[in-house]
Amino acid sequence: MFWMMQFPLLCRSGLLKKLIADSSNKDGSSSVLELHDVPGGDKIFNLVTRFCYGVKIEVTASNVVSLRCASEYLQMNENYGEGNLVSQTESFLNEVLSNWSDTIKALQTCDEVKQISEDIHIVSRCIDSLAMKVCSGSNMFNRPKAEGDSPQNQGQDPTQWNGISSKTKLPLQGDDWYYEDVSLLSLSLYKRFVLAIEAKGMKPESVVGSLIFYVRRFVPLMNRQSSFNDKNNVKQQGTSTTSNSTISEVDQKLVLEEIAGLLPNKKGVTPSESLFRLLRAAMILHASQSCIDNLEKRIGSQLDQVELVDLLIPNMSYSPTTAATSPSIIEEVIVGADTLKPMTMVAILVDAYLAEMALDVNLKLPKFHALASAIPDYARPLDDALYHAIDVYLEAHPWLVDSEREQFCRVMNVQKLSLEASTHAAQNERLPIRVIVQVLFFEQLRLRTSISTWLFVVNVENSQNPNGNLGFLRSNNGQQQGHDHNLRDRVKELENECLDIRKELKKLAKTKKSWNFLSRMFFTKSSSMC
Repeated sequence: MFWMMQFPLLCRSGLLKKLIADSSNKDGSSSVLELHDVPGGDKIFNLVTRFCYGVKIEVTASNVVSLRCASEYLQMNENYGEGNLVSQTESFLNEVLSNWSDTIKALQTCDEVKQISEDIHIVSRCIDSLAMKVCSGSNMFNRPKAEGDSPQNQGQDPTQWNGISSKTKLPLQGDDWYYEDVSLLSLSLYKRFVLAIEAKGMKPESVVGSLIFYVRRFVPLMNRQSSFNDKNNVKQQGTSTTSNSTISEVDQKLVLEEIAGLLPNKKGVTPSESLFRLLRAAMILHASQSCIDNLEKRIGSQLDQVELVDLLIPNMSYSPTTAATSPSIIEEVIVGADTLKPMTMVAILVDAYLAEMALDVNLKLPKFHALASAIPDYARPLDDALYHAIDVYLEAHPWLVDSEREQFCRVMNVQKLSLEASTHAAQNERLPIRVIVQVLFFEQLRLRTSISTWLFVVNVENSQNPNGNLGFLRSNNGQQQGHDHNLRDRVKELENECLDIRKELKKLAKTKKSWNFLSRMFFTKSSSMC
């Protein structure tokens, strides 16, 4: 008994008592006992020793987990003294878990004592406490009032019990009040937190907001808007210094891949801008193909909500810039489209994207053709925007031979060009002759159809009046005269348009001798029509 009183540390620790007993020499000589695995290391063991000798120690949210794990490891339970360190730290840990900011601090320190903190369920308790508070709302738990919070005690040391102190902090207000605090957690702990709040029914929009906040904290590329024309911007992104500039590219890639995998599957929950930023960063960091495919599918499912600037993604290859967007993005929205309107919006977006990308001299023809043809024909009411993109591409790639130009232009439906676009195409020297002929032919056919329609209307009206227009004129002379006048003007207008087309054909016939026979055929048809 005297020996135990002389060494209170041995009296409080079941492990040390057992180790000393096992290592004692029978001859009474001294023995050396070494401890290498005490959770928290020398600093925590020093606090344990002070506790055993009755010296006040300050227990905080930052060291309570290590102290709790150390007391568990050293077997400092009630079997070795009333009010031992296990019960004392457990009691304080419960107080910590009632406070948001202290729980964050405690959970962060779990990485220092991973295995034992998992074994005694400290990690799961901390995460469950945080998840419960988040899902309950920031107003469901308040800052606990302690003696140290009173005005007369302001500026003094916080309340202590055996040196144990607790400092509290009010959480921020709003749906995003917890984003910054949980972003302080390691990736493994943060993932478990996200899964916990999802299991408790947290709305997907809030989960996405937290995920994007987290990835922006650790992946600097997410905080920069890349420009298609700024070729140096991409290089600067990879070497820029931020508060997290010490994070290696390997770790950044890991964070991005994990966060992308945690995004809720619900369509439209993750903003398109964020998805494109993730995809851009994934390409620059050379993320796994499964990660890139996942992001592309998500973008494709809501491509009708995307803006043109989001589609311009720098490609980190040897060429300065290329069309980095995969056709699979387009295919995904085609499969999932329920109405024509979203597909039409996608078509407008893709055609604008193609017109922008067409300026890139390194954009290969198959890539352009694949993206353009990924949009189904029914999605484009008119092909004017696609024609504009094709024209820009032909101007930026003058070295293409005629056969390549002809094959390239097949992606466009010349029958769906407006009158203005047809007129421009008929005079466009960059287009192959075959395409120009098609444009003129269908425009001429359109005019002939229009004239035939008007003549049919006149014949129907005359057939409904056996006496001609005289009877009708007697009853409504002014209206009929106005109708005839409009009809004559329209026919005259169509005749003039037909005449313009004949002139264009003549010009082409003069410059293209090999086209003489074909042009004579058109002149004959247009003459019989007009």
